[in-house]
Amino acid sequence: MIVVMKAGSPEVEITRISEELSSKGLTAEKIVGKHKVVLGLVGETASLDPLQIQEVSPWIEQVLRVEQPFKRASLEFRHGQASEVIVNTPNGAVHFGQNHPIVTIAGPCSVENEAMIIETAQRVQAAGAQFLRGGAYKPRTSPYAFQGHGESALELLAAARSASGLGIITEVMDTAELDKIAAVADIVQVGARNMQNFSLLKKVGAQPKPVFLKRGMSATIEEWLMAAEYIMAAGNQNVILCERGIRTFDRQYARNTLDLSVIPVLRSLTHLPIAIDPSHGTGRAEYVPAMALAAIAAGTDALMIEVHPNPAKALSDGPQSLTPDRFDRLMSELAVIGKAVNRWSQPTALANY
Repeated sequence: MIVVMKAGSPEVEITRISEELSSKGLTAEKIVGKHKVVLGLVGETASLDPLQIQEVSPWIEQVLRVEQPFKRASLEFRHGQASEVIVNTPNGAVHFGQNHPIVTIAGPCSVENEAMIIETAQRVQAAGAQFLRGGAYKPRTSPYAFQGHGESALELLAAARSASGLGIITEVMDTAELDKIAAVADIVQVGARNMQNFSLLKKVGAQPKPVFLKRGMSATIEEWLMAAEYIMAAGNQNVILCERGIRTFDRQYARNTLDLSVIPVLRSLTHLPIAIDPSHGTGRAEYVPAMALAAIAAGTDALMIEVHPNPAKALSDGPQSLTPDRFDRLMSELAVIGKAVNRWSQPTALANY
């Protein structure tokens, strides 16, 4: 349920209404829009009469029920206004959201060694990326595959941030590792395999770093949004949704099926920022540029692209990784579409490398 305040409502009245609603056992979350303030009510609202709530104050314009099962993540909860996630990096604040330039995240699947991760960080930063991705802990289908270097890789990510000024995004697999990861990462990633690990989602939601939530390989859109709801219900409202491909019947030509239709669907359902991962979405480096271009045209807020200095020797996901040179060219190609849709501000020349 949401309470829409009239334009110009006094702050003292908004506070009084919030306190009165809290006395009824509800949590009133204040959402400040361009012209109005909305109070999102969370709790047992089924028995409440919207007309009775409207009588609490003459400054209340409208009381509406949120029909979706995902309350905080719902577009209705913010009265139709897109939200933004702001992340402070050494190179400055980066805004994820529908009303901001597209954010580019790039880097290898796994952190392999110091020279490799620093070289990659410097190259993708020079091409215009704002974040470095890199796995310290890696979930793999086979128990015999490379699982990441763990805590020592976090130190290498920190070194790469110092060398490049990029923000860091890396995946958490276990609640036991969360504090160590959050101490280094600017954004904590929950991977596809853990999208419905509800214990992990609650813990991630209880810490303050923004969360990058990847869609599960077989998850419906509603299940994905309900996973975001777990994080937000635990207190963390800074969630970015990432489509990374779903598993369908045809795996001969591509690793997954990249569902770009989620972009307009999510726009109608949620206020949260949207990212697309064309690397996992296709599993083939030669398909990544086309899908990245298509994602921008469809309206994505961010891209996550795997880049490795020598994909043939990568310890994980080499076939879907671009070389730094190919990433340089791709950023110039993306700029054409990005500028056409008014969503591009990153440099396209290798100014810093």
